[in-house]
Amino acid sequence: MKFSVERDVLTDAVAWAARSLPVRPSVPVLAGLLIETNDSGDGLVLSTFDYETSARATVPASIHDEGKALVSGRLLADICRSLPSKPVHMSIEGAKVVLTCGQAKFTLQTMPVEEYPSLPAMPETTGSVSSDAFAQAVAQAVTAAGRDDMLPVLTGVRIEIAGEHISLLATDRFRLSLRELGWNPGTTDAEANALVPARVLADTAKSFTGSDVQIALSGSGSGDGIIGFQGEVAGGSRRTTTRLLDGEFPRVRTLFPTEHKTVARVSRTELIDAVKRVSLVAERNTAVQLMFDDNGLTLDAGHGDEAVAAERIEAQVKGDPITTGFNPQFLLDGLGAIEQPVVELAFTLPAKPAVITGVPDLDGEKIADFQYLLMPRRLLS
Repeated sequence: MKFSVERDVLTDAVAWAARSLPVRPSVPVLAGLLIETNDSGDGLVLSTFDYETSARATVPASIHDEGKALVSGRLLADICRSLPSKPVHMSIEGAKVVLTCGQAKFTLQTMPVEEYPSLPAMPETTGSVSSDAFAQAVAQAVTAAGRDDMLPVLTGVRIEIAGEHISLLATDRFRLSLRELGWNPGTTDAEANALVPARVLADTAKSFTGSDVQIALSGSGSGDGIIGFQGEVAGGSRRTTTRLLDGEFPRVRTLFPTEHKTVARVSRTELIDAVKRVSLVAERNTAVQLMFDDNGLTLDAGHGDEAVAAERIEAQVKGDPITTGFNPQFLLDGLGAIEQPVVELAFTLPAKPAVITGVPDLDGEKIADFQYLLMPRRLLS
């Protein structure tokens, strides 16, 4: 194996392929990054796989000799980041890989290639979606995904495909996100669902830029199936697959109420700033109180002889006055995921969840492609 490649192209590809390497691999070779070269048109191929998630980056390179080598992925990523802005040359010398860049030279010990598992094949493409739209949608959806590995089903994002529409749902039991977007299905009657690890989905979605993302799904939608994503990037192409989570995602769509008794609209940035200020005095696991009435919105936090804070901001309130409270960080997460300048908060009862959506202005129609449902917290008396 012997090749030459541009430093920035190699650095980006190695960093992307190595991002999902396990911290404590079950076998040593799973900490490796597989380097392959061939003259068939693929050029330089960099791969990682931990039996759950695979990554494969293809970059243009000048191939002098075909071959393959397995080296420590994290070490190679650290080395590439430190290299000067000059072409990189890499070759195999005995049981070692030699990397030179300008006056810098590194010699890396190789791992046994024959012990490295074969990457799973990419499933048949189900459809494609704009990379920018997909990245935005996933970033909003994962806001509500759980982080408790004791509840693995809730650490995933449910992808529902129905014809020309995709829905992304996530929940950690205290909040729920629903993001809907259009895409280009392989067939107009395409219908499928998948429960994808939220962390993998988030990392994958933001790594594709400037082109459509091909989405490929195989299996029953959970457990025994895999989902794949593939797209072109500056300096090559990238492909990743991951095993779907096993288990039944809760039926959460019915949690969105069809009617509301109180609807309030408020500047998103003003509300974010006010929540951040007021929550400074909120004790751990206590709520920030929100009181909506004809005079606007009053926020307060703190209790008794401890520090307290209160702030009033302008709000357009329609319907009954209402007082409720939320976990301030969960509220900020939802507000931060909305991109419109105004947010609408819709309520039924103080003890029932609120639905937060984006609005272009105080009198405009709400944009319902992203909905964030948030459970209230009990207020201290």
